[in-house]
Amino acid sequence: MAENGEEKLMATVQHIIKTLGRTDTMTEDILKVFSNYDGRFSIDKLNGKLDAANGSVGGGGGGSSEEQQRVPMTSFERTLRTLDRQISQVINQERLIWSESDAAEGFLEAVDDLIATIKDLESAPLGNNQNLLDRADDLLQKCMFRLEREFKSLIERPDDAAPAVPSRPTGFDSDESDEYEYDEDIEDARIPIARPVTDYDVVIDALPPGSVSDLHKIARRMVAAGFGRECAETYVVARKGFLEESVARLGLRYRTAEDVKSAPWDELELEIARWIPAFNMVFKILVPSERRLCDRLFDGLLPYGDMAFAGASRPPALQLLSFADAVAAASRSPERLFRVVDMYEAARDLLPELETIFSDEYSCALRNEVATVCSALGSSIKGIFMELENLIRRDPVRVAVPGGNLHPITRYVMNYLRAACGSRQTLEEVMEGGDFGAISVGPIDPDRPTSSLAIHIAWIMDVLQKNLEAKSELYREPALSCVFLMNNGKYILQKVKDSELGVLLGEEWSKQMNSKVRRWNREYHRVWAKIVSVLQINDGGVRPEKLRVFNNYLDENCKIQREWVIADEQMRIDLRMAIMDSVVPAYRTFLSRLRAISDTRDVYVKYTPEDVEACIGELFQGTEKR
Repeated sequence: MAENGEEKLMATVQHIIKTLGRTDTMTEDILKVFSNYDGRFSIDKLNGKLDAANGSVGGGGGGSSEEQQRVPMTSFERTLRTLDRQISQVINQERLIWSESDAAEGFLEAVDDLIATIKDLESAPLGNNQNLLDRADDLLQKCMFRLEREFKSLIERPDDAAPAVPSRPTGFDSDESDEYEYDEDIEDARIPIARPVTDYDVVIDALPPGSVSDLHKIARRMVAAGFGRECAETYVVARKGFLEESVARLGLRYRTAEDVKSAPWDELELEIARWIPAFNMVFKILVPSERRLCDRLFDGLLPYGDMAFAGASRPPALQLLSFADAVAAASRSPERLFRVVDMYEAARDLLPELETIFSDEYSCALRNEVATVCSALGSSIKGIFMELENLIRRDPVRVAVPGGNLHPITRYVMNYLRAACGSRQTLEEVMEGGDFGAISVGPIDPDRPTSSLAIHIAWIMDVLQKNLEAKSELYREPALSCVFLMNNGKYILQKVKDSELGVLLGEEWSKQMNSKVRRWNREYHRVWAKIVSVLQINDGGVRPEKLRVFNNYLDENCKIQREWVIADEQMRIDLRMAIMDSVVPAYRTFLSRLRAISDTRDVYVKYTPEDVEACIGELFQGTEKR
C-alpha cells in the first residue's frame, strides 16, 4: 500500500508539473515544494522518479509534437539548478549563517544534497555530464569557502554565532581584576598575568557545547567533500589567537636564542621562574584541553582531528621549548645549575604524560621535541659541573688569605655541592646518562661509592684539595700553612657530615680527610715543640739563659699567632688546650728546678705559668679582634 501511495503521489506531481511547469524554473520550484512537504523525497529522488515517468510516457508515444521536439532537462541538471539557487541565496548574505539555526540546517542539507549529486555524477556515464560536474564542483568550492568562514567565526567569536555564553576558564579569562597581575615590561600593552596554578587536574572548555556541535557538523561536511585538510588548517588559524594570548597571560615573552645568551642572569632567572609553572600550565592544562576539543570537534573524522591538534599545539609548545633549549645552550656558569635542574625536572616529569596526548603520527614529533630539550638540559647540567671544576682550577694562587682563615673558594664549593645534592636523584640520573667528557677519574676506589655523580663529586673534591694545597704554599710560616689547611679541611668535613655529600663520598673518604686534618695539626705543633725543647733539662742542667730564649720564642709566637685564625670554635679551643698542655707543665717544671739551684732566678723570670696560659689563650683571635 505504501508503494501504491507513493506511485499516486508521483502521478500527482507529474500531472501538476505537466500542467503548471511551463518553464524549468517553475518545475524546480514545484519539486522543491514537494521535497519540503514530504521528507521521504529529496530533490534527487523526485527528479529521478519524474525522469522515469517521463521516459515511460515518451516511450508510449504520448504528448504533443512540441513536447516531443523539446529536449527534456535531466534530473541532474534540475537538481543542480535548484541547489545553486538555494545555496547562492545563503552564501551571498553578509551575516553569519549560524546566527540563524534554521538557515544553518537548511544550508547543511543543501551541501549534503550537492555532495550526493556530485557522487552520482561521478558514477554516471560521462556523456554530457562533464559540464554539470564542473558546475557542481565550482558550487561545492563556494560552499567550502563559506563553511571555512563560518567555521573560523564559530571558533573565534562563538558569541556572534550562538546564543550560549561561553564559560571563561579559570587562569585564562576573567573580568575580575584580582585574578591577574600585569607585565609592565612589555611596551605599549599591559598584559594580564594569570596567578600561579597548583592543581593541574582541570580542563578548559574554550567553546560552549552548542558551538562544538555546530563545528562538528561543518567539519563532517568539509571532510565528506574532500576538504578535511583545509578544515584542520582553518582550526589552527582560528585557535592561534586564543593560544597565543593564553601563553602571554602566563607571563612569558618570546625570546630568541641570542636574547637568552645576552640576558643578565638575574633577569634570566626570573624568566625561568615564570617558565616552569607556565610549562606545566601549557602541557598539563592547555594542550590536553586542546586535545579534548579536537577529539570532540573532529569525532570520527580521522586523521583531521590529529592534524588540527598538532598544528594548534605546536606554536605554544615550541615557544616554551625553544626558550629551554636556548637556556641549555647558553652560559654554563655554576650559579645556573639549580634553575636548569628545575627546568630539567619539569620536562622529565612531563614526558610520561605526553605518551597519551601526543600518541598520533602528527603530534608525536612534539613529544620527541620535549625529550630532546630534556636531554639538552641534562647535558647542560653535566657541563655546569665541568665548569665548576674549571672555576676551581682557575681560582688564582696569588694572594694568601689573612691569618690562614677559610678560603672563599672552599666556602663556595662546599655550600654549592651541598645544595646541589638536594637534587641528588636528578643529578644521579643525569650523570648516568653519559660520560664525563674530558675528565679522567682514574681507578675507582672499591671502598668508595661508584655512581657517576659520586665519582664526579669526589673528583671535584680532589681538584679543590690540590688547589688549597697550592694556596697554602703562599704562607712563609709552615705553621700558618698548616692552620690554613686545617681551617679548610675542617670546614669541608663539617659540610660533608650528615648530608648527601657524606653518602656520595663515602665513609672511607671522610676517614682519609680526617687523617689529613690530624696530620696538619701535628705539623702545626712542631713550632711549639721547638719552644718546649728549650726547657728540656739535659746534661747541661737548668741554666737561666734557657729561660731568656724561651721568653723570646713565646713573645714572638704569641704576637704572630694572635693574628692567626682558627675558624671553627671547637677546634680553636682544642688547639689552645693542646698548646697549654704541652707548654705550661714544661715551663712550670723548669721554673721549679731553676728556683731550687739559682739565686738570680728573678732576673730571667718574665712570666708566671698563669701568664703563659693567658698568652696562649689569646691566640687565633684574628686581626679584626685585636
